[in-house]
Amino acid sequence: MKRICLMLAAALMASSAFAQDARMQQVQSRFEAADTNHDGKLTPAEAQAGMPLVAKNFDQIDTAHKGYVTLDDIAQFAAKRHQ
Repeated sequence: MKRICLMLAAALMASSAFAQDARMQQVQSRFEAADTNHDGKLTPAEAQAGMPLVAKNFDQIDTAHKGYVTLDDIAQFAAKRHQ
């Protein structure tokens, strides 16, 4: 439920809410495919294999230095970049 609320909030902040929502759905699909062990987290290796742009920005997305990123982390990073 938290993911859905975060995606909705991100979509409303964008100039085109519908385009942003579609983009977040695409990101969510790619995240789920890259998350090979289905734990809701992407390691650097999973990101490199399935989401190269996330891998490229991994350290900036993983602001808490947990060693993994979540869909929420990626959405927050994307929202900050589009402000």
